[in-house]
Amino acid sequence: MSILNLEIVDAISIDLLGNVVLTISDELSWENDHEHLLALQNKINVYLEFIENGNLYEQYPNAAGRQIVIHLVNKYEPNKNAVVFFTAVKQILNTSGYEFQNKILNMND
Repeated sequence: MSILNLEIVDAISIDLLGNVVLTISDELSWENDHEHLLALQNKINVYLEFIENGNLYEQYPNAAGRQIVIHLVNKYEPNKNAVVFFTAVKQILNTSGYEFQNKILNMND
């Protein structure tokens, strides 16, 4: 699982609320935030294509009728540019009927 692998959805699950959760595993540091944000944008677009072309429902019929959440798990604390990007992504996805969540990986979880 990697943000750089555009061939796969890193993880798919159903949360306790019944939402379909598509998880992005983000292992990159924020040293080069321009490249990092571009990689995130590309990965999110892959997920949206997976949803909108029907592959999600074809491969996971139980996803039909459920809220879809794109969940980003960051290994490193996001910087200011990332937070601005996350806010924009959340707004855009909400207008499309999807949710966006992100969290920082805590090794104690």
